[in-house]
Amino acid sequence: MGATPEALVKKKVRDILNKEGAYYVMPVTGGYGNSGAPDFLVSYGGKFVGIECKANKGKVTALQLKNLKSIANTGGQALVINEFNVVQLSQLLKEGVSNYEEANQ
Repeated sequence: MGATPEALVKKKVRDILNKEGAYYVMPVTGGYGNSGAPDFLVSYGGKFVGIECKANKGKVTALQLKNLKSIANTGGQALVINEFNVVQLSQLLKEGVSNYEEANQ
């Protein structure tokens, strides 16, 4: 059985984060974690970054959006990465730009 489209996006994100030398964790939210937490919690260049991965034009849920907004509102960087913009991840990280609002339209 092949990987899901979202799993492929997550693999590309992991590869980029490793190449950039970022620290990251992928929280497990099933019953014990914080529901709606982004797929990746990242420390990069002195900044906290939350990355939610989507595929096939998927949209973040209301709870995921709430978490991304909280990250951005407290000075962190909030990103939604999919198969279309994953190639821009390194640039987004370096520029410190959040894209969660436009990525979910």
